[in-house]
Amino acid sequence: MRLIIIIMLTFSSMFALQTSEKLFECTEIFKERKSELLVELERIDEQKQALSALKYATEELLKKRETSLSQKEEVVARQLVEITQKEASVKMMLQKNEKILKESKSLKKSKIAQTFAKMKAGAASKILSDMEVAEAAAILGTLKPKTVGQILTKMDAKKASDLTLLLVK
Repeated sequence: MRLIIIIMLTFSSMFALQTSEKLFECTEIFKERKSELLVELERIDEQKQALSALKYATEELLKKRETSLSQKEEVVARQLVEITQKEASVKMMLQKNEKILKESKSLKKSKIAQTFAKMKAGAASKILSDMEVAEAAAILGTLKPKTVGQILTKMDAKKASDLTLLLVK
């Protein structure tokens, strides 16, 4: 029995030596790997810092662009208001000018009508015969029917017919 115990002790001590050597090898491997991991950790930390700096710079750039864009939008909005006001002003002026032009044309037609009304029918018919049909019809349209009749009787029949058709329309 003693012999068995001695044999077991011998085997266990040998086994303990082998385990101790394996532990020593593992410790050496872990030490080598630890330095590699530290280098990798430093590299990751540097990349993290670079990424953080890039993120900050991007956010700052985005803020600047948003500020610039909002300023430009305000300028465009002000210009739009100015353009709208100027457009309304121009429309009002255009309406006034059209009204003045109509009044001017009306006065002009009135004076022309008065002139032709005062003329003798023969002279008026000669002048109107030399004019374009549309213009002559416009002048005749402003005169009294009696005066128009006197002028048309002094005109060439074809021209009087064309003018009469335009007056009817």
